[in-house]
Amino acid sequence: MVNKEPPPREPRDFASVLLEQGRGHSHRELSEALHDLVARVKDTGKKGSVTYTLSVEPMKGSTDAVVTSDQIKTKLPEHDRVASIFYIDPTGDLVRNDPNQLSLFGGSSDLAEAPARAQEVVGDE
Repeated sequence: MVNKEPPPREPRDFASVLLEQGRGHSHRELSEALHDLVARVKDTGKKGSVTYTLSVEPMKGSTDAVVTSDQIKTKLPEHDRVASIFYIDPTGDLVRNDPNQLSLFGGSSDLAEAPARAQEVVGDE
């Protein structure tokens, strides 16, 4: 009698397991996450990522069954935010106008007052 071993078997495709994980919700969520990521990368010109983690643990009371759970994390690239320049005044507050710069309009740092101040300097002609 010849002991003939079965030929090596290919493992089941990961994609087919993914299609069944979470009753198909995981695959759908990953597809949407990838679509959103590609759109944001195109819009921002920056990189992002989708991370899928599949956990497998033994089922209590069985040596032939496992419980699978998964987690999906998406890191979408952000748009650049607009920066502002502020100066620190002598009291430590942030202000928009440089407190060390002489004012063009007689010491007023309020640009809303500029036309009135300019009229005072020029006078009525």
